[in-house]
Amino acid sequence: MQWETVIGLEVHVQLATQSKIFSGASTAFGAEPNEQACAIDLAMPGMLPVLNEGAVRMAVKFGLAVNAEIAHRSVFDRKNYFYPDLPKGYQISQMYHPIVGPGEVSIDVPGSGQRTVGIHHAHLEEDAGKSLHEDFHGMTGIDLNRAGTPLLEIVSEPDMRSAAEAVAYLRKLHAIVTYLGISDGDMSQGSMRCDCNVSVRPVGQQELGTRTEIKNVNSFRFVEKAINTEVERQIELIEDGDRVVQETRLYDADRNETRSMRTKEFANDYRYFPDPDLLPVEIDDDYISDVRAQLPELPDEKSARFEREYGLSHDESTPLVQTRTQADYFETVARNCGDARQAANWVMGELARLLNQTDTAITDCPVAPEALATLIQRIQDGTISGKIAKQVFEAMWEGKGSADDIIEAQGLKQVSDSGEIETLVDKVLSENTAMVEDYQGEEVDKKRKKKFNALVGQVMKASQGKANPAQVNQILQKKLG
Repeated sequence: MQWETVIGLEVHVQLATQSKIFSGASTAFGAEPNEQACAIDLAMPGMLPVLNEGAVRMAVKFGLAVNAEIAHRSVFDRKNYFYPDLPKGYQISQMYHPIVGPGEVSIDVPGSGQRTVGIHHAHLEEDAGKSLHEDFHGMTGIDLNRAGTPLLEIVSEPDMRSAAEAVAYLRKLHAIVTYLGISDGDMSQGSMRCDCNVSVRPVGQQELGTRTEIKNVNSFRFVEKAINTEVERQIELIEDGDRVVQETRLYDADRNETRSMRTKEFANDYRYFPDPDLLPVEIDDDYISDVRAQLPELPDEKSARFEREYGLSHDESTPLVQTRTQADYFETVARNCGDARQAANWVMGELARLLNQTDTAITDCPVAPEALATLIQRIQDGTISGKIAKQVFEAMWEGKGSADDIIEAQGLKQVSDSGEIETLVDKVLSENTAMVEDYQGEEVDKKRKKKFNALVGQVMKASQGKANPAQVNQILQKKLG
């Protein structure tokens, strides 16, 4: 039997306000445990919450960015449950009247093209504290610094059909919230967390299968692995004659498996009711218009502009705009070197390789975009070849100077003297007579080209990579008839 996967994501985004959603306590990361939990966060007697308008503005920004409906009236509810890291015994959230209504985002899936994922809604809520198990033998420590930090929970429609689509959607949300500046999106620090709702059904069936929820997956790679692992588990269960149980599961990255956390045969009774300490949030059209006027150029808009202004294809522009800093870096390189396609190739090629290899953020890149543009210009004016440029770039990365300084110091200037290149060609041809005879005796163009390229490689090797490749090709063609 063929199976179809159905996926919906609930993404929790920590908003980048300086203070918490209902108190003036700091949201700064890295403080000692329990230093940033005030009496309001703990709901001490007589303490009343006051809504942080900054969180409201950020939620509206997100809603506008995904073409969603913005509720003119939204209501905060109490979600009642008992857990050690929730000292109040309830969480303030928005169950029935969220601030952001239905919206959508377009995603690019490698090999599958573009498609749209619906957003059911997004609501504001406060984060809970954090349970710490590692440092307490046989006990659990509670850090309440995070309690009360503003969250925007973004709930998708069950529109995704593969782990790759889920990752593309999550990456798109990450790009949107970081472009807007409403979150740093740092998944390693918990600024963005993802719950994956996964089910399978026979291809062609309309009714949804029984779903499981994988809680708190904190990286793009783990989201993909967790979903694929859970899909395999569910299909195996059904094909063995068993059934999938609706439950919450955790993903164990070390074992690459999902593990049962708690069953959810029926919906939990959180006894939601409107929070009596908070008034409904009223937003008028002027407020929404004011927020709309502050929206930056978003990833899709930037990608379309790169295609329009720089002549890039959609496949070239899309990866460039995954982060705002990378898009800005590319644009500076392109404007300074005058060749957008070369700039895109270098940013997504050698630059991306070294950033990944050294685990460096592009904001900490040791090669400034203007310096990379100068290097590209040296390829354009024939000073160095593309192959030598990669060697120069690595030296620039290691802090050995500018492109011009490195080219001069290491004697890397390209040989463009036709007489000198002709001498090298003659030497290679005389030392490789068998290759020459093979080339001249070959009738198939594809095989002739392969043998010709081998001779070009010998000339480039003899010149230590310094010969002008275009001239080498031209002189070789002439010599070989």
